[in-house]
Amino acid sequence: MTFSLPSLPYAYDALGPYMSAETLEYHHDKHHQAYVDMANKLVPGTKYEGKSIEDICKEAFADKNQPIINNVGQHFNHTHFWQWMKKGGGGSKMPGKVEKLVAELGGYDKVRSDFIEAGKGQFGSGWAWLALKDGKLAVMKTPNGENPLMHGATPILGCDVWEHSYYIDYRNARPKYLEAWFDNLVNWEHVESLVG
Repeated sequence: MTFSLPSLPYAYDALGPYMSAETLEYHHDKHHQAYVDMANKLVPGTKYEGKSIEDICKEAFADKNQPIINNVGQHFNHTHFWQWMKKGGGGSKMPGKVEKLVAELGGYDKVRSDFIEAGKGQFGSGWAWLALKDGKLAVMKTPNGENPLMHGATPILGCDVWEHSYYIDYRNARPKYLEAWFDNLVNWEHVESLVG
């Protein structure tokens, strides 16, 4: 399987003022493209060739294969990241399945707060997540290109807290970025589509 960069599901300027066209151009066209290009160099001729991206993520993590974890992992993460955002997203109005999971974890305010804290607390580069583990919602964080698949869970929402995701718009204010992202950009319908 050859990896390819997916198109954004919206215009570059669609997520403003919370995420600028400049951020999306750099993040999608340069950073994500680089992960795709590197994955296409690393995977052919290896045991990972021909496997699903989810299986590659899990096996590479079990193998401690850092280059594959970083590049294939980041391709998986970003492919969903673009879908996890939409114009006019965010807020506490969620589809039924997601609302039920959030209620079981203590309600919207608690989940929002825990998610933002996970993102703030991820030292260096990484991700904050909502994931399903053993049928229950969990808030997680992972370093670098890792994702919940590598830790026995299924990601249903992820926010990129690498600096390239927010530095143009928020400089070093990661907490402000996380709050703006959760409150204004989350595509809860895409989250629900991953709940199953």
